Amino acid sequence: MSYFTAVLARDGRKWSAHDVDVEAVDDLGDLAAEMRVMVEDETAPVLLLVEREDSWWGVVRVDGEDDPRVFVSDAAGAAASPFAAILEVVVDVALADDEDAEIPPGTCAGDLDVLADLGTSPEQLREMCDEELLPMDALAAVAEGAGFAEVLDSLR
Repeated sequence: MSYFTAVLARDGRKWSAHDVDVEAVDDLGDLAAEMRVMVEDETAPVLLLVEREDSWWGVVRVDGEDDPRVFVSDAAGAAASPFAAILEVVVDVALADDEDAEIPPGTCAGDLDVLADLGTSPEQLREMCDEELLPMDALAAVAEGAGFAEVLDSLR
């Protein structure tokens, strides 16, 4: 299975795509640093979208110097991927403390508010996970809500 990644930054009301070699980034901190230089307005959001074909999807969001925020539709899938170091999410404190605990497949994790101000509420994110929406369809819905659907479509 292959992966699709896209980095999008908002400048005013317009979104644009940017090139980032996500596979060359070592961890979430390095990724955030790469993403921060893409916008002139330090408060503008920058998003990394990750999609694993029919399996799972995720979002990393950077706003200025704030800590990066991450959401994944399937924590187990993200943890087993080459992007695990940049998709640092904790499902549950009890699971995080128990190295032998297994995360059930399809368990979404991370910051459910990551896209709330961009048109996708926490409830909608949870619903996308519960309904096992295909990653391509979930990211299309996120893109539509945030206003970058055309930019995302042009990258596919």
